[in-house]
Amino acid sequence: MKFLQKNNIVKTIIVISDLHLGAGINVNNRRNFLEDFHYDKELIEFIEYHSSGHYLDREVELIINGDFFDLLAVPFVKYFDDEFWSEHASLDKLKMILDAHMGVIEALKDFLSYPNNHIVYIIGNHDAELVFESLRDYLLELFAEKDRDKFRILLNDDTVYIPEEGIVLKHGHEYELAHQYSIKTCIATDINHNKYFIPPWGSYYVTRVINKFKEGRDYINAVRPINKFIINGIIYDPLYTVRFIFANFYYFMMVRFVMIFKQNIKLGEVLNRVKNEIQLFQNYESLTEEFVTSDENIKALIVGHTHDPIFREYDDGSIFINTGTWTKMYNLDFGKNFQGEKLTFARVDVKEKTIPADSEIVGRFDHLEISLNEWRGRSDLPFKEFR
Repeated sequence: MKFLQKNNIVKTIIVISDLHLGAGINVNNRRNFLEDFHYDKELIEFIEYHSSGHYLDREVELIINGDFFDLLAVPFVKYFDDEFWSEHASLDKLKMILDAHMGVIEALKDFLSYPNNHIVYIIGNHDAELVFESLRDYLLELFAEKDRDKFRILLNDDTVYIPEEGIVLKHGHEYELAHQYSIKTCIATDINHNKYFIPPWGSYYVTRVINKFKEGRDYINAVRPINKFIINGIIYDPLYTVRFIFANFYYFMMVRFVMIFKQNIKLGEVLNRVKNEIQLFQNYESLTEEFVTSDENIKALIVGHTHDPIFREYDDGSIFINTGTWTKMYNLDFGKNFQGEKLTFARVDVKEKTIPADSEIVGRFDHLEISLNEWRGRSDLPFKEFR
């Protein structure tokens, strides 16, 4: 039974992704319609829970698998157009987010103060501006100097992290051309030595299309699947939906085709790019199943990005997990029909190996317990805010 196995767990790996902390509910005395994260209390309790009780007797690794900070969703800043992507603007945006969620940062600082705890931060596409060294330094300096070596921000171009043999983590934006960027080439410097982040076109799309339409319908990016959202929108909210479709079409044509024609690329390559780039919110299971099942060295692949919580175990025992999101979502599929928040996270318990890994009695990865869980949190109030 599981309660009898607690003593032989030597390490617990906790994976969260896509929390999308923004600039707060109110910015400059105005309602911030771009703030998607409303669960500071639950997140603080979640962090505190994993640095107390029986977790004090084991190593605990908290992995933030991308899009923890949403630097694409900070409104009311003094930077416009390309200045929005400057290093100075990025640092100001990060400071606004940190100021709005200081309770969370304090909880992370307290978590890291325990000797057996450490944090790994994998950069996604909404927090990609952390490629600037000044942003990473500012974030790191929030922690006590003695704990800073236990906080790692990964800058691998392939953004693959293996916390334990057999466990592979990616944020997931790497599978969509619209959100791909190279850490080695994504920073430009002007003649005045000012640095700018060169965003993928998907980031431009978020800031120039999605953010504008969220002011009227704040759920615009929270409904899955996209095709059913469009169908329902045409039936029940036709004017707004048609405007949204037209804006998407216009933006895609202007940004992608104008750029492509300027580069004098052949028609065949143009069509191939278009085919790949319009496949937003793809079925990650079909994209990753071969990656997981074809490699005997991989027990589990854990990703995020699409906000769709999934736990799938294949015939060979390998596992695919999408950790989902801590933002409110609406799913129109009958098989996944739900609305609201599901504060999901992946958990890997690493047990002591009492028998050699090459033994015929025990499998190579039998010391790993892998699960996808939902954090319910604690509450001492008989009500919660209606949003």
